[in-house]
Amino acid sequence: MWLFAPKGLIVVDSGRNVTGGQRAAAALRNAGRPVLAILITHPHPDHIGGLGVLNKAFPRTPIYASKATTNWMRTNPLGFYQLARRADPDFPARLTFPDHMLEAGETLELGGARLETAEFGPGESATATAYYEPTTRALFAGDIVSNHYTPALLEGHTCGWLGNLDLLAKRFPHARTIYPGHGGPADAKALIARQRAYLERVRELVQPAVGKHSADGGEINSTEQASIIAELDQEYPGYPRVASLPTLKQANVRALGREMGVNGRARCP
Repeated sequence: MWLFAPKGLIVVDSGRNVTGGQRAAAALRNAGRPVLAILITHPHPDHIGGLGVLNKAFPRTPIYASKATTNWMRTNPLGFYQLARRADPDFPARLTFPDHMLEAGETLELGGARLETAEFGPGESATATAYYEPTTRALFAGDIVSNHYTPALLEGHTCGWLGNLDLLAKRFPHARTIYPGHGGPADAKALIARQRAYLERVRELVQPAVGKHSADGGEINSTEQASIIAELDQEYPGYPRVASLPTLKQANVRALGREMGVNGRARCP
């Protein structure tokens, strides 16, 4: 996605793979305006997979990300990029990295547009950056929120994620529209509330399977996993997966089970 500045276009994230980057590059060329900057919200594969294509198409365009996001991309601590390559042969064999590091809370002046930034700790991802354009009250929040998508809970930080939603609303109280990492733009307050409700609901469904009276002593068995997923499918029908991983729902349940079971987090602090 991109936003319009007086002197050109500002791109937010790059698409999930080479083809996604190529489509974005073609659309940007057709727009016929200079590409002023590329902003990265977080380091997950589906947001940086097209970065090399965009960098090749617009070699003079700076790529901005937080220091934490850039470090995560370089170290790949959870092996997500190898997983992405196995799930999607179109994911690049080599990554392109940001070349401009954002300081926490930095304000960007790009082509006549002013963008406020905010950094967030572990939640949907280990680190995330949101970008806010106060004139249009547009908030680009990456995967802190999604719109009618099955999110990735793989990193096991749903408590942190719920806290990040509160911080997002508090940091940008005048935001009118959120442009999420997945799904269409929507009213900011409604989208934050919807994401919160989803996370609270999936935690509610997982809790009995990891509680002291659970059938397998806190381990989620296949029957419990299938039941949780069936309930989510019924309550959130037709939600596509944010990641290429075909077993994302199963992995989500396992990750959340570990988070809630090991940490004893029936409720978030």
